[in-house]
This record gives sequence, C-alpha cells and structure tokens, in this order.
Amino acid sequence: MRSMETLTRAEIAEAIHRRLGLSRAESLGMVEAILQHMSLALTDGENVKISGFGTFLLRDKGERVGRNPKTGVEVPITPRRVMTFRASQMLKDRIAEM
Repeated sequence: MRSMETLTRAEIAEAIHRRLGLSRAESLGMVEAILQHMSLALTDGENVKISGFGTFLLRDKGERVGRNPKTGVEVPITPRRVMTFRASQMLKDRIAEM
C-alpha cells in the first residue's frame, strides 16, 4: 500500500528542532539554506550528490518532433534542460525493505 503523505520543509525543520535542540527559526533557516545552496548549484549547471541518498542530475534534451495525442498533429518540442533524481543504492535498499 502506498502512503499518500508528503514530507514538507516545515516537518524537516521540526525534526531538526527536536533532534538538535535548535530554535524553530534556526531549524527552518538551516533547511532553507541547504535548499538554496542546492538550487544555486543546479542553476549553475552542477549536479548535486548527497551520499547515501541520491543524485540530482541535469540533462540537456535536444529538439524533437512530438505528436498531439488528440489530433495527431506533429509539433516541434524545443530543446530544454531537465533535472532527474537517481536514488542511491542505499536508499533503494531501505525503500525495498518496507
């Protein structure tokens, strides 16, 4: 059975607050700083690897021809950069145990 719950920034900050004893504001600031640092690295074209968790990879996709599924009309899809996430083997193993 799949869980439909979602982990939020606030919940991560609350967990840091409980475990480390930092204030709630400091905990939220830490979460925001980490996410900001990761975002800046990705916008600068860097991949982000978190050991034991996974890697956020950037990939450039070239121009291609797509098709409107309703009408069948061909439309060009412009080149773009996409981000993907590849889970580490450790994370995959933890998820498989559940």
